[in-house]
Amino acid sequence: MTRDAARTTANVVLVAAGLAAAYVVVTTPPLRRLALRTARVWFGVSVPAYLMDETRQAWVASDRADRGIGPRDWN
Repeated sequence: MTRDAARTTANVVLVAAGLAAAYVVVTTPPLRRLALRTARVWFGVSVPAYLMDETRQAWVASDRADRGIGPRDWN
């Protein structure tokens, strides 16, 4: 088996396993509730943290731009 064929086969197997797992989660009410709670926590924590980090970086970059410091001089 060539490397490309092995990679394609592995991708197909992973997609099939992911779809099977998604089907089980969607059709099983306790697992569905757990998945929804987990997604709510993930979106409630990681997305605001990402946005705060991006805002901080933009704030720092805007201060450096005001002082005429270019991107090469930032580090």
